[in-house]
Amino acid sequence: MKTLATDIRMQTNEDDKIEIVLTVKAQKYQIADAVYKLKEVTGNKKDLLVEIKQFREKRSLDANSYCWLIIGKIADVLRANKDDIYIDMLKRYGQRESKLVSVVSEAKDIIYRATKNHCAEVGESENNGVLFTHFAILIGSSEFDTKSMSILIDGIVSEAKELDIETETPEKLSIMKVAWK
Repeated sequence: MKTLATDIRMQTNEDDKIEIVLTVKAQKYQIADAVYKLKEVTGNKKDLLVEIKQFREKRSLDANSYCWLIIGKIADVLRANKDDIYIDMLKRYGQRESKLVSVVSEAKDIIYRATKNHCAEVGESENNGVLFTHFAILIGSSEFDTKSMSILIDGIVSEAKELDIETETPEKLSIMKVAWK
């Protein structure tokens, strides 16, 4: 079950155990059905895995479509592969995982294959005579929230303009960005 929580509080029950109470936003029938299914699980002495994280608005499919439309135009002008252009744009304007990955430099091709090129070399170092390459792992745009997608598209549009590729007007882009939020 996924739902939006609008409030959270702590309280103690009659056994003096701490309970966490969430207030959620959903239709009554959806919550009743979900709670019934969850109680079935806990009633059978099974544990539930609960993940609580901040809600972030996902970017719209229109944003993704526009992103790939402009990437396609850039690829046509540069006579390049769309996927290669996409990776270049992610490197310049995208998001990265917070941790770096370091591998023996002789094995760096494995990282490219394993991540489907969703990585960027960010440095090298040597330890005991062995050369290591450090990688930042790129987050794919399908995982972007509205703000991250907006930054990516702004960067792509900027590069398209440098190549004299026609893009939406600033007004239209502004309207699209408001719709993405």
